[in-house]
Amino acid sequence: MNTTPRHDDEAAARAANSPLVRDFGLLIKSATRLEQHIDSALRKECGISHTMLEVLIRLCRRPGEEVSQRQLADDLTLTSSGTTRLIDRMEEAGLVRRLPSPADRRVALVEPTTEGRTAFLHAAAVHARVVEEYFVKPLAADDYTRLISGLSEIDKALRDDTR
Repeated sequence: MNTTPRHDDEAAARAANSPLVRDFGLLIKSATRLEQHIDSALRKECGISHTMLEVLIRLCRRPGEEVSQRQLADDLTLTSSGTTRLIDRMEEAGLVRRLPSPADRRVALVEPTTEGRTAFLHAAAVHARVVEEYFVKPLAADDYTRLISGLSEIDKALRDDTR
């Protein structure tokens, strides 16, 4: 093995250690760890996953709104088959029910059950507690406001990108 550093090895090391790579890695690592904390608390205290909570959030956001499985897949950035399997599990657990769309027989609408709404309220409280503890509390109020503002700008730039 050649132990003499080559020019491309040094360039690769500089790129791997760049502030942009480090900063973005920190964002991803922090978001992943927060997601893991939320998912763990929800599974332990509520018996549902974070993804299931995300479905319930979407379904409870506007009572009476008709939400199709396709819309859920798009909103949650899941595949159609992944959404179908998730809704199958949630239906088996009594959290949601599928209904045929009156406008299109090929479309399945999804709505929360009474048990699903109850589970959602409990899970939302657990979610809020974990987010408060690990996302809000570690920052000074001004820093939190700037972080949310910055994340909103990043989200807007990504949504506005038409490439």
